[in-house]
Amino acid sequence: MRAAVVGGGVAGAALAWRLRTAGVDVTVYAPDAADASGASGGLVRGFEVDAEAAGQAAESLAELRSDERVRDWAGYRETGSVYVTAEGVTPSVDAVEAALPGSASVVDGAELARRFGFRDLPADAAGVVERHAGHFSPARFRERALRWLAGSGGDVRAERVAEVRAGAAVRTEGGVAAFDAVVVAAGAWTPRLVGGEPLRAKQIQYGLYRLPIPCAASFVDDRTGLYGRPDRDGAFLLGMGCDRWDVDPDAVTPDHDLAGRVLDAARRRFGVADGAAGPERVVASFDCYRSPAGLRLVDVGGGVFTFTGGSGGAAKTVLAASRRAAAELVAS
Repeated sequence: MRAAVVGGGVAGAALAWRLRTAGVDVTVYAPDAADASGASGGLVRGFEVDAEAAGQAAESLAELRSDERVRDWAGYRETGSVYVTAEGVTPSVDAVEAALPGSASVVDGAELARRFGFRDLPADAAGVVERHAGHFSPARFRERALRWLAGSGGDVRAERVAEVRAGAAVRTEGGVAAFDAVVVAAGAWTPRLVGGEPLRAKQIQYGLYRLPIPCAASFVDDRTGLYGRPDRDGAFLLGMGCDRWDVDPDAVTPDHDLAGRVLDAARRRFGVADGAAGPERVVASFDCYRSPAGLRLVDVGGGVFTFTGGSGGAAKTVLAASRRAAAELVAS
């Protein structure tokens, strides 16, 4: 089988690695371009409000922690994680427990305040605390995976793909190449290359803030949308959801109003009065979304597939999702 993977981000690199491991003749088109993998904060945990997503995230995290090579490729750092929500958590916590026994526990608002410094929480707030969680570098993972691929009989090309044709063909400036299957894993560029799917590009953004936040773990607060993780030298990487849809991935600019709202939310949620008046740095990028969300292989016909369209957090599920996608592609 000869397969092409269009896109060398964390999703495309992971899928190509899985396919080559399965004996597939793989060509990856990985042009050097700013993308979501290069900008991602790489938060990984098992818990998600949706139990199916939690199962896939926990499965990915279990592999990341247990496989020494993958852990090194990813540069994994285990800080723990806390997820603040008011939703029912039992099915999702059970899914985490199945993959990572003893990792997750449920605490109330008083415990969230005492252990992690959260303030002004609603009365029905609950927190899912995970010991086995943290962050990794999607950019480092994809660089190591593509390097392995190039040294293991795969073909890694820096050409930008101009067109993906039905019949599993790829056109670049160098001409047209035919394959048995083409998988488009090009993130926000995917809608330009394939049709037939409700895929949309959306801006993602975070900043590096000098705030004395008392939480030593990665966190998500689904009431405010605030998320973050510790960074170097006491700084915190912080972000919130951005409402800029259908952006041009070649022309994304920072949303400075959003950066200010992140600062305000962090100060309120953690009772922080001190610290810098704004972020040291703002990183604005983009990702590809579908509804319902989820990183999975989708057959769009004519030997062409997509592997994209998560919820902006492909790092959490990419290991499990790429294993399943590779198995489905080989079986097809």
